[in-house]
Amino acid sequence: MENRTDKNSYTIIFVIVMVMVVGALLSFLASEDGLNPLITENRRIEKQQNILYAMGVNDNDEGSAVFVASDKAGEEFSKYITKQLVIEGGNTSEDNNAYLIDVKKEQAKAKNGGTRRLPLFVGEKDGKTFYIAPIRGKGLWDAIWGYVAMDENMVVQGAYFDHKGETPGLGANIKQRYFMDDFIGEHLLSKNGDFKGITVAKGNADPKNMDKTDNEVDAIAGATITGDGVSAMIKKDLKLYLPYFNSLKGK
Repeated sequence: MENRTDKNSYTIIFVIVMVMVVGALLSFLASEDGLNPLITENRRIEKQQNILYAMGVNDNDEGSAVFVASDKAGEEFSKYITKQLVIEGGNTSEDNNAYLIDVKKEQAKAKNGGTRRLPLFVGEKDGKTFYIAPIRGKGLWDAIWGYVAMDENMVVQGAYFDHKGETPGLGANIKQRYFMDDFIGEHLLSKNGDFKGITVAKGNADPKNMDKTDNEVDAIAGATITGDGVSAMIKKDLKLYLPYFNSLKGK
């Protein structure tokens, strides 16, 4: 008897079988026995690289932004990060897994009335102490995030920014070194000591970024909304750390 494979029933059965096979494969890859451990490990390394980059531990050349190598990230992280802190409800505690805290989930928790955990990383390099905080916000198309390293006076010592889907050559340039380096030396506090943040300003009167006390950096041409997102996440997230920095001064 002729085996007909052009009937609708054959097509339907074939599609069902393929969906089941693909579904089973994806389920396995997402399981503990599949790729999930590898994905988790890659995220851990990436976070360590981001934190180190912000405090100036990187392999930058004259113009490019380059992380420390993946196989050295754990060792360098242990070398330079002396404390991992979690600030929650006015209390501060040490937690060696603070870098694994999901900032997105903590923001959602706070939005729903919960208490947000704030990770803060204390690093030592060349005799200086760095306080590195993660931030997260919204760009033009999707999420943007970063890490900002500060000294005890909330003066920026370094920054790293990244994005999920900003426009190449425009908003995506927030992760270019020339933009991130502009933040070094910028003050987050006003001259009166109030938290003011840093505005990514279009038409900034200081395009060479010589004035570090104006709470502004020059915007990226054609990326106004992404720049506004960077400004907003700096002001919104870093302001939450102000009580901790005040406590360092005994206020």
